[in-house]
Amino acid sequence: MPQVVEVFYDGECPLCSREIRFLKGRDVAGAVKFTDITAPGFDPATVGLTSAELMAEIRGRLPDGTLISGVEVFRQLYAATGFPRLSALSRWAPLSAILNFAYRAFARNRLKLTGRCDTTCSVSTSPQHPAH
Repeated sequence: MPQVVEVFYDGECPLCSREIRFLKGRDVAGAVKFTDITAPGFDPATVGLTSAELMAEIRGRLPDGTLISGVEVFRQLYAATGFPRLSALSRWAPLSAILNFAYRAFARNRLKLTGRCDTTCSVSTSPQHPAH
């Protein structure tokens, strides 16, 4: 199976890393390219986004170069790793609205929830590892 999606993930996020490990274990066909945005040498310019944009929410890229974000990335990942029904179910309007709301809330608070900032998170000027 050819690659169907590339995911740009925060390898320093414990929750994100756990999910990525699960998905890597399921990706027996090699349908997903996993790209850690915190890895040394990663250049956000190759995606056409800033480090802050990549840290703000999960991003993905389809084979035609289309960038996707948020819940749509998970839909693509789960469909590619053997969960096409779950992916399709997540498109059902009432469930989709709940998932989008929940993911946005998580993304806004991800660093705080994973113990990676104090009471406030602010954007760093570091091009490699910004914090929110």
